Amino acid sequence: MKGNTGSSVSADPKAAGKEAAGKAKNGLSNIKVAFAYASVAYNLGDMLKGVAEEIPGVPVLGNTSFTGVITPEGFITGDKGFVGIMTLGGDDLTVGVSGKPKSGDARTTGREAAKEAIKNAGKSGAPAYFYMAASPGEEEFYLKGISDVIGRVPYFGGSAADNSIAGEWKLFTNQQIFADGVTLAFFYADKPVTNLFTGAYRETGDVGIITKVKNNRTLVEIDGVPAVKKYAQWANVDPDKLKGMDLLVYTILSPLGVKDRLGDLVAIRHPMNGNDDYSMAVGANLTEKTAVIRMEGTVDELIASGGKTLDGLKTKMKAAPAAFHLVHCGGRRAGIGERIDELVQTVKKAAGDVPFIMEFTFGEYGYEDDGNNTTGGLMLSYTGFAQ
Repeated sequence: MKGNTGSSVSADPKAAGKEAAGKAKNGLSNIKVAFAYASVAYNLGDMLKGVAEEIPGVPVLGNTSFTGVITPEGFITGDKGFVGIMTLGGDDLTVGVSGKPKSGDARTTGREAAKEAIKNAGKSGAPAYFYMAASPGEEEFYLKGISDVIGRVPYFGGSAADNSIAGEWKLFTNQQIFADGVTLAFFYADKPVTNLFTGAYRETGDVGIITKVKNNRTLVEIDGVPAVKKYAQWANVDPDKLKGMDLLVYTILSPLGVKDRLGDLVAIRHPMNGNDDYSMAVGANLTEKTAVIRMEGTVDELIASGGKTLDGLKTKMKAAPAAFHLVHCGGRRAGIGERIDELVQTVKKAAGDVPFIMEFTFGEYGYEDDGNNTTGGLMLSYTGFAQ
């Protein structure tokens, strides 16, 4: 397998797609798939036309990314638009791509997308691993539908994002563009894929039992106390200063975490909104009678984790990398702010001469060791493709 990347900040979306795809195809033959991450400012249909002119017949999938992307060319962003593309190719690789707008419930849509991905790959069974992108809100249920079809198969990916949490995000394939649904790439390959999934936060001693959850993602009570008030006690802050979106901003450096059954992974749960009744909206599913931990990190640590996690992925891989697909939470990127070039440098140093693309998402997906596929927030899902 081989990979390459390209990008553009052209104000003309078709020209941008053409330029980025032209760079990304350089040096590759037999391209099997292209990941594309773009600005909400673009006419995505025009951008995809430009991509198709450069790499006709190649299945393309992707989504809008929060404020930009990172490639070996640097932090790619622009007021009038941006796009980054990663291509993967090789004679030993088959990829089936699908995209499904939500129809009925998310689990049913996931099933249909999985069946279509298998069909488009020209296969009849489960892939070796798969990529998923979805709209924020029901990622776990899309995953359940996919697993209904293919069983327990390792995955990676992230949720579509916009620049202001305004619901302007989009997902897309060659054939369609939509705001609510799921896209998939099923990989049939002998060469292994390796994923490192982490929040890279430190655990504190603040731990409580979730005693009430509403509609999967509203954390109502911890230890029988309204969730915002309990969190405020832990953080030694006035709970009334954690109302609305102030909670989201505050918790970038101190989110919540839930451990998997083996303790191999702390999946981060990002509090998104402090409600008037002191409950909190959270960016991934929670369940009652499980423990939640207050986590901590500094901006310096968020930046350093960009490269340290990639170094960890390289150590974990059993073969030389052909390319890296890096999913980085948009909330972490917001916390890094104007220090984004420091993140670029630490990631480029760790990647060396291996091509990579980093998107900024509103939800991250991965797995660790024998754990189940997991959705998180404020996390890093780094994936390495073996040569």
